[in-house]
Amino acid sequence: MGRTTAFGWLNAIGTSGSQARSVVAFGRRGLKIVPAPVTAIVLGLGSPAEAQVLPWPNEEVAPPWNAQQIFEPSPLPKLTDPDTREDIPPEDTPVKGRLQPGYEPVGIRSGSWMFNPSLITGGFFDSNVFASNTDIRSDVAAVVEPQLRAHSLWERHGLDLKLDVQETVYKQNSSLNQTNASLKGNGWIDIAHDMALLGSFQIAHLNEGVGSLSSPANAIAPTPYNWYSGDLTFRKEFNRLTTSVGFRTDSYDFGSTVSQDGRTINQDARDGQIYSLHSRIDYAFSDTLGWFGSAEGNVRELRGQPLQPLSSQGYRALTGVTLGLARLVTGEIGFGYVQQQFVDPTVGTIAGPTYRARLTWSPTRMIDVHLNAEQIITETSDTSATGVLANAVQFGLDYELRRNVVVSFYGGYESDRFFGQPRKDQVTTSDARVKYLLNRFAAIAVYYRFTSRESNIPTFSYDKHLVGLNVTTQF
Repeated sequence: MGRTTAFGWLNAIGTSGSQARSVVAFGRRGLKIVPAPVTAIVLGLGSPAEAQVLPWPNEEVAPPWNAQQIFEPSPLPKLTDPDTREDIPPEDTPVKGRLQPGYEPVGIRSGSWMFNPSLITGGFFDSNVFASNTDIRSDVAAVVEPQLRAHSLWERHGLDLKLDVQETVYKQNSSLNQTNASLKGNGWIDIAHDMALLGSFQIAHLNEGVGSLSSPANAIAPTPYNWYSGDLTFRKEFNRLTTSVGFRTDSYDFGSTVSQDGRTINQDARDGQIYSLHSRIDYAFSDTLGWFGSAEGNVRELRGQPLQPLSSQGYRALTGVTLGLARLVTGEIGFGYVQQQFVDPTVGTIAGPTYRARLTWSPTRMIDVHLNAEQIITETSDTSATGVLANAVQFGLDYELRRNVVVSFYGGYESDRFFGQPRKDQVTTSDARVKYLLNRFAAIAVYYRFTSRESNIPTFSYDKHLVGLNVTTQF
């Protein structure tokens, strides 16, 4: 569903900033967790409003969590003897999440648990806080975001939890003030050396930013909503073949926002649940090449407007190749078919070929070049129920200028076609940011972001510039 990004219903990605995660190896010796420190060195908090379908790539999905997010890249398994493998040096890890010796957070150990607290403070300037082409107002805002990650150190099984609270306060436009809070977790039960039961959940109170894909026109305040999600997946390995099947549910409860003329815009029409059954198969021809097939069926029971229900049901299937050419090219590219049948006859059925690509090219150990492209079907509801066919492509570059300095550039283009109303949007985005690690306890990040939405309905068109700075302290 069209949330902060149109991928909100598909991926359990948090609000903004890098998220702590654990790298999990699923091999012949079973599930083993390698405690990863909190990567809370945020590249830019900015406004929670994400106008584009493709979110900024702030979080990577580590195996086997991608069994629960079946359209995320699945790293190829290491087919060599684990006893003879060499550890991966920092220079062979992704540039953005790379932690050089001397810059790792310390953490607090208590028994079989490790705790990593952090605090992000900062601010930003927004040139168009209401994402409007008529009432253009600029403002500055302060952001405070405490985080706490806790993960188990058990030999078998495991649990990884993260608590995050973000407070954003504007200087002049208090209607934009917001508080986001989220508790998310991943866990697994190691049934056998090649079999596991994976689970994840998220309980969150979030705000959909003004100017996002499904934000009401002329809104001057974010739209608050509560989000509850959970996923349970069974994963089994057969040497080179890996299979998974799971069930996911998401529940949304939206509040109200306010328009420029002072009236209340009720968003209860977007309340409801989304249920999905998903499955994926991976086969590794070698350490460098694999094949995958993935499918997801969904039922979206959403309230919609009177006489215009927003509910639908459909499926999405992809097949393609997985690449793991050492330090050269990694990721996946897949093609398939997507169909979503809406109850509302004015929207009807949206169907056709689809695609997804997540590729990283590393010409040197100091540079990562990214390509992200995807087509999805989502929905939105303001005064009428509509389906949206979104196509997006995004290019990015991460450059390790020094061991403790990373420079990133990203640019994207998106085309949104609406069904049920004669609307077409085109979104252009660019992002530049620098992250400077002072030591293992502190980091500074500065960023600039530009968003331009051009719509054949002028109300939805706008340009926005964002400039910000964050300071992160962690332990």
